Amino acid sequence: MGMQVGSGEGEGEVMMDINTTPLIDVMLVLIIMLIITIPIQTHAVKMNMPVGPSSAPPKPPEIVRIDVDFDGTIGWNGAIVSKDELLNNLAQTAAMPDQPEVHLRPNKLVSYKVVAMVMANAQRLGVTKIGIIGNEQFLN
Repeated sequence: MGMQVGSGEGEGEVMMDINTTPLIDVMLVLIIMLIITIPIQTHAVKMNMPVGPSSAPPKPPEIVRIDVDFDGTIGWNGAIVSKDELLNNLAQTAAMPDQPEVHLRPNKLVSYKVVAMVMANAQRLGVTKIGIIGNEQFLN
């Protein structure tokens, strides 16, 4: 049984299959090279941790509460203050190196211009940590 060499008789069929042996050989060589060149994975995380005495946990921030009542009266941490006292307290708060948080709690019935006046004065004097709290009363 030998190999048949075309004798010219009849037409031979066209081979439709791809020879995959060279493709598999190339893929095996690539996989082996990839396995060899991949560095060994270490499951360690290198971290630079601080050395020395542990610091105390930070103290909670100081909170200043400004209440604006329905008739426009302004309260500073529960004490009723005038506009001049409010400006003085806001200036002292703004001058602190570590400013306390200022929580502004307006009443639902107060005029917006009073609340806007307090916020504008706080901004003008340099208070940076200010927020409006108690917004749940405005849902209804």
